[in-house]
This record gives sequence, structure tokens and C-alpha cells, in this order.
Amino acid sequence: MANLFCFGLGYSATHYVARYGARFLRVAGTVRTAAKAATLPAGAVSKVFVFDGTRAPGEIAAEVRAAQALLVSAPPDESGDPVLRHFADAIAAAPNLAAIVYLSTVGVYGDHQGEWVDETTPPAPVSERSRARLAAEAAWVALGSRAEKAVAILRLAGIYGPGRNALTQLRRGSARRVVKGGQYFNRIHVTDIAQAIDAALQKSANGTFNVADDLPTAPGAPLAYAAMLLKKPPPPEIPFAEAAKSMSPMALSFYGESKRVRNDRLIRELGVTLRFPTFREGLQALRESGEGKG
Repeated sequence: MANLFCFGLGYSATHYVARYGARFLRVAGTVRTAAKAATLPAGAVSKVFVFDGTRAPGEIAAEVRAAQALLVSAPPDESGDPVLRHFADAIAAAPNLAAIVYLSTVGVYGDHQGEWVDETTPPAPVSERSRARLAAEAAWVALGSRAEKAVAILRLAGIYGPGRNALTQLRRGSARRVVKGGQYFNRIHVTDIAQAIDAALQKSANGTFNVADDLPTAPGAPLAYAAMLLKKPPPPEIPFAEAAKSMSPMALSFYGESKRVRNDRLIRELGVTLRFPTFREGLQALRESGEGKG
């Protein structure tokens, strides 16, 4: 594929570009602020545009029309999907655009009281944020159908990786091991997200895929394992009823959902072999790379 355009050069997208960007002759994308543009790795992206969802520079539309692949991680806002609001026509008209990947969340499934879910499970989002994501998914699928372009929806579990993991939480002293009975949660290492994105783009995949690890556990399990790796005592357990008193609405919504997410379709249809099938392998590799020191 010659040109890749990324709407939203955030944590997952920048890791994808760093690992697989050499597949493309040109990589361009957007950030919300000029300050964010200054933090991107030098040389990784040919051209960076500031796009905050309120205005649509014409140069972006031109880049989109020249793209063969599109990666979208920009979240919906209070008015819907900002990318489609400003660039749906350019995307639909892009003559050589063969693959679109939209990064969503397993939060669209809602609460299943610890039961297993897969891509056939009807979404039942609980939070407003997840309802907005589900609406954005539907809008991208509709555009793909209308414009006859492949759209892969990747529903991501809890993201961790360099600089964003239980080891760094412990080092910073920000870790809280909240305990709530029957709570299950999947995670996914950013390296495996990059693998999934690459497979979906290379195969011009069409459909929905859960991008999650093999081992859903209680939310505090990675903290206990990270403490063991650091040879430190784990943070004390805090009952959910006590912790909830000081939680943000976003954190409360997280603990209001419990499910175990299957990833069979990711492995079977996209051919992805997880490099970090559980948080244990992921945290071990991060520790060996120096995470948690200091």
C-alpha cells in the first residue's frame, strides 16, 4: 500500500506507525493540537495536520483522496463522529482507498455480569461514551457499504504498553487495587493492537473483530503481578464500596461492567498470533525493557 492516512495519531496509532510505517511510501495524519504534533517521533510521519473536529482544512481532504489505507482512532464528540462529519465525501470518493480500520472499544458490549462475549453478542452499551462509539461504528459501516470500501471495526480491550502499565503505576505511586467480586476485564498490549491493525489493513478486512488478550481477570491482578516483578509488596486491597466514594464518573462506569471477551475471530480470520497473550508476558517484557525503574 502506498499512502496511509491516520485520523488521530494517539497512543495506539503512533505505535502502529512506528512498527509498520515502513510498509507505506507516505504516512500522514492528524492530531488535536500543535503541541501534540511536536511530541511525535521525528520522521515517523511525513505530514501532520491539526484537526480538532471544528474545522476541516482542505489539505486533509486532499490527503484522504490520495490514500490507499485509512486508520481512524479519533473518538466521537457530542455531535457524533468528527471525521465523518467533515470528510465523509472525500473518503467515499477516494479512488484507490482499499482498507479502512476504525478503532473502537469492547465497552460497546456493556455489562454481562462476567459472562463471555464475542462479535455475535448484541451490543448493549451502558455509558454515554460507549453508546457514542457504537453509533460511530454504525456510521463507518454504513459509509463502507455505500462507497463499497472495506471497513474493519477493531474493538479494543484495556490498552497497556510502554509508559502505560501497572509497573509505571506502582513506580509513580498512583496504583489502587480495587476489589469488586465477580469483576472481569480483558487487556491488550499496544504491540498486539499494532499487529491487528496491520493484518486488517493488509487483508482489506471487512467486519468486526475483538482485539483482546486470552486471560480476562480481576482488574487488580496486573498490579499484584507487577509488584511481584518489582519485588515489592502489592498495594493494599480496597473494597469497591469504599473506593467508589472518590472515583470519577468514568472510573465508576468501568466498574459497572463485567465481561470476558473472546478473541477467536481475530486469530482465525486475521491470522494474528498474540505476542502477549496475557498480561503476565506483557508485563514481564516491559520489566525487562526497564519499565518500573526509578
